[in-house]
Amino acid sequence: MAASLIMHKRISTTLAKAKELRKFVEPLVTRSKNDTTHSRRMVFSALQNKYAVTELFREISQKVANRPGGYTRILKTGFRQGDNAEMCIIEFVDYNETYTTESGKKKTTRTRRGSKKAAKAAEEVVAEVAEATEAPAAE
Repeated sequence: MAASLIMHKRISTTLAKAKELRKFVEPLVTRSKNDTTHSRRMVFSALQNKYAVTELFREISQKVANRPGGYTRILKTGFRQGDNAEMCIIEFVDYNETYTTESGKKKTTRTRRGSKKAAKAAEEVVAEVAEATEAPAAE
């Protein structure tokens, strides 16, 4: 399961398995930051998949180089139809474009209802978008 997560960057599984997978994968990602023969052998002894080890050291370790921890995210998706098990998606944090932008900041999509600051900020964004769409049409 850890090899699948590393290869696909996101998998769907039960919540209990995802929580255990997080405990298993995060130390491997931390070890992959130091690209030495010893750390590669230690990760391979845990994963037993040379393609996953290569992907971990080549791609993932480069993206998480600045991150001090918390490499994975668990998103709950509901319950499975057959046995009502709680399902979720476990993914690497840096590989989801919905929650991250180019500058690395988290997008804010929720606002408090009735907040005057949020309403004013939303009006400013709408005005900026309207100006941006009208400017190319005028040229």
